[in-house]
Amino acid sequence: MNFRQPEGPMTRHAVNGTDAVSNVRRYYELVDSGNVDDLVGLFAPDAEYQRPGYPPLVGHSDLQQFYQQDRIIDVGQHVVNTVVAQGSHIAVAGEFSGFLKNGSTTTLRFADFFTVNSVGLFARRETFFFTPLV
Repeated sequence: MNFRQPEGPMTRHAVNGTDAVSNVRRYYELVDSGNVDDLVGLFAPDAEYQRPGYPPLVGHSDLQQFYQQDRIIDVGQHVVNTVVAQGSHIAVAGEFSGFLKNGSTTTLRFADFFTVNSVGLFARRETFFFTPLV
């Protein structure tokens, strides 16, 4: 089940005729299809991305480098189960299944937290993975 706050002046941000929640959903389509240029275009030029196991990624060049070279995932598919939006914040819960560049497979649950700027571009993204650590 997907939940989204009702439309209001602080819950929707326009970018090229679409809203920020649509852009979050589009992000997963673009990353799964390998369309790095368009997915990086959803981020503000000075955006910051926090992901476990990596130093903070800041700006388009860091994001481009990550998605084209550093990311250990080769191919896969995200399934978005929940999207919650409040103001400029959008939370996502979902599942990912795919292949890593070393040939192994992975399936995991994730949570992403996006902050959008006044024009709906991603200013910040934080990712968390549900994996056994302790």
